[in-house]
Amino acid sequence: MLDRILYCLVAILLLASCSDDDTTPVQTGIPEVSGTLPVLYIETEGRAPVTSKTEYLDAVYWLDPSGVDGIEAVGTESAPEALQIRGRGHSSWKAPKKPYKLKLGKKTALAGLAKNKHFALLKPSENTVAGMYLGKLMDMAWTPSFCPVEVVLNGDYIGLYFLTETIRIDGNRVNIYEQEDGETAPGLIKGGWLVEVDNYADDCQITIPENDKWTLRVKYHSPEDLSTAQKRWLTEEFKAMNAAIYSLDKTSTDWERYIDVNSMARFFIIQEVMDNPDGFHGSFYLHKDLGDDAKWVAGPIWDLVCYNRDKTDYTFRMKVHYGFTPHWIGEIIQYGNFCREVDEVWAEVYPGRLSEVFDYIDDTVLPLDKAWENDCARWDEDPSQTARVRSERIKKALKRNIDWFNSNLPSGD
Repeated sequence: MLDRILYCLVAILLLASCSDDDTTPVQTGIPEVSGTLPVLYIETEGRAPVTSKTEYLDAVYWLDPSGVDGIEAVGTESAPEALQIRGRGHSSWKAPKKPYKLKLGKKTALAGLAKNKHFALLKPSENTVAGMYLGKLMDMAWTPSFCPVEVVLNGDYIGLYFLTETIRIDGNRVNIYEQEDGETAPGLIKGGWLVEVDNYADDCQITIPENDKWTLRVKYHSPEDLSTAQKRWLTEEFKAMNAAIYSLDKTSTDWERYIDVNSMARFFIIQEVMDNPDGFHGSFYLHKDLGDDAKWVAGPIWDLVCYNRDKTDYTFRMKVHYGFTPHWIGEIIQYGNFCREVDEVWAEVYPGRLSEVFDYIDDTVLPLDKAWENDCARWDEDPSQTARVRSERIKKALKRNIDWFNSNLPSGD
């Protein structure tokens, strides 16, 4: 308890000395940790602030389980473990409460998650709780897991976060062949790809005209540094895929030579059940293994949000109305084979398997009540948004979306 009091005193002094242009809310009473969740303590070297999304800072950390079942302590204040930390995100990085990318000094099963070096600290959301569990219920190839934690950074309580597995090629994540940076061998550049269709310009991406209205941006996550041969192959591959998808003959199966139809059907259903506006224009991941029969697999899912509206149409059609660009899906949904695959997957998961999400939401969100209360106090957010309110809101939205989709399965017409 004394340590926590000292942390709060130090944090108050640091906040009092902030410059006028600091975006961190200055408060006179920073809440303590709730005592209901594991606490991740991070100390950067020299207590330097985390200001970059590209440059890591050296730091140390320790995890206090706070008595939570199934969570083991990692390090201690007197014997912490090494890590590096930097910022992450696009629009989320502009908010007062920042998301972070962590790179541990050694592979660790942190907070009950599978052993790895790479994790993220994300702003908590009931949408994440629902979406990530749907990914598991839908049997996607791999879906990130997360653990709610409270975080103290350089003595400053910065609230509730979801410590989350990041998307990367690894034996216990996207489990495919990992292609080498700068590869030139023709037989080895056809697989081992992890890419993301996104709506932000980036140095590590290729761009092609998707149609006469907009451009397709494909960011390559792995490999990261491409040879001329790799970049040429990836560009030609996506040009060929895109041309096949945009075929005027919607009875054609040419696009199925490139894309795993079952995974795309599962990905599509998740976007519609969540009513996720970002589903086919941002954080749209695809991966491809190495092998003669390997195809592009849709996923993993990431960064799921919910319109929370009275659903009257497919989400990607609403995107056009809201100014978003729905890559590919407007064409794919016209193929009869795709629609039949959606029907088969839906029959597999509805209603029984999908109904499991509702209890999971309560079991995960409701215990966060005190931590979410403290988080709202720390960041001056609406205190009426309790864990109960958040849980009921997303459950209501999901039930409405599931009912609508069940009555409006795509037909390919």
